[in-house]
Formats: sequence, C-alpha cells, structure tokens
Amino acid sequence: MSDAISLQMQSALANTKQPPRIGGAATKEQARRTAEEFEAFALGQFLQPMFENLKSEEPFGGGQAEKMWRSMQVDEYGKAIARAGGIGIADAVYREILKLQEVN
Repeated sequence: MSDAISLQMQSALANTKQPPRIGGAATKEQARRTAEEFEAFALGQFLQPMFENLKSEEPFGGGQAEKMWRSMQVDEYGKAIARAGGIGIADAVYREILKLQEVN
C-alpha cells in the first residue's frame, strides 16, 4: 500500500475519534455515563502513543490491518480501565456536568 494511502487512512481514523458531548444530559445517570465515556476516550488517547512503536511479530502481524486493529484495541483498553474505576477523570467531569446544569 502506498504511503499516501496509508497517511489518508491514519488521518481518517484519527478524525473519527471524538470525545462524547458534555452538554445535554437530562438525568444524573446520563451525566455519569457521559463522564465515564469521556474518561474512556481520554484514557484511549493517553495510551495511543505507548503502542505506536510496538513491532508486530511474524507471521501474523504487520500491515494496515494491524495498525487499525491496534488503534481499536487501545480504545478498548481505555474503556476497560474506565469501567474498572478509572483514574478519577469521570468523577471530575461528572461534577462539572452537574455544575453546568445548575447554571442553566
């Protein structure tokens, strides 16, 4: 696969990852879910650089499919960490969402 196509695919994948919208939570449960989704997203973004330079083992590793799969795998790591209690980002975001709802 050419380098130009490879760069286009990486750019497309990077642009599809967007954090969840913070506003618009109608209930505390929705606000909590949004906060946890935000933490999962943030953790996935924090973990991405750790996995960028890992080399794939032969005969099954390598190629564009490996890069796409690795990106999805790291996102799932972020979700798993957030589900297991995270690092406190969700709690802070949850408090801020509730504060924003009090102002409106």
